Amino acid sequence: MNWVRIRKDSIKINGTTLPTNHCGMEMLKEVYKQLIGGYPKFFKMDALCRLGFIASELLLQQESPRITDTERRAVILFNRSSSLCDDRSYQTTIQDTEKFFPSPAVFVYTLPNIVTGEISIRNKYYGETLFCVLDKFNANEIFQVVKESFLDSMTNDVITGWVDCESDDDFEASMILVGPNDPDFNPDFINEIYKHN
Repeated sequence: MNWVRIRKDSIKINGTTLPTNHCGMEMLKEVYKQLIGGYPKFFKMDALCRLGFIASELLLQQESPRITDTERRAVILFNRSSSLCDDRSYQTTIQDTEKFFPSPAVFVYTLPNIVTGEISIRNKYYGETLFCVLDKFNANEIFQVVKESFLDSMTNDVITGWVDCESDDDFEASMILVGPNDPDFNPDFINEIYKHN
């Protein structure tokens, strides 16, 4: 089972550290330019979407062959801060009554499920997408939601994990690709990836 762990100053893929020269959003831009590219919409994305996009791209690069254009893959993500980073940015566009100018470009990202949509659009996934906001990281709850998604016979596998972004310099993601019968998929495994340094 492949996995990716991103913190504001490091990236690990299946336990191996990916060398980078930057931290924060600059690190994500560096990884995009060096290892991904070919998707200019990346530069229009908010911080949460960039984080989820990079995590999913690094995860899917481990898949051979990479699966696209399918109804059988779900994207189910979790966090605790929802879209707070963009909510704050949007608030600045409506706060001053004399300079009131709501920004549609920012407003669109005030929904955390936009990141699941970005991943699905990029890969032409037509399966279930879900973004759950929890009080805190909870491996048991993540496990239960993902296991229940396999009750839908259309779902072959799920990209899942924790994608949380408080600001451009305070974020973390842990993402895995799991099938319905992966013997290692359990709350302990989810916790281990989340706590991986």
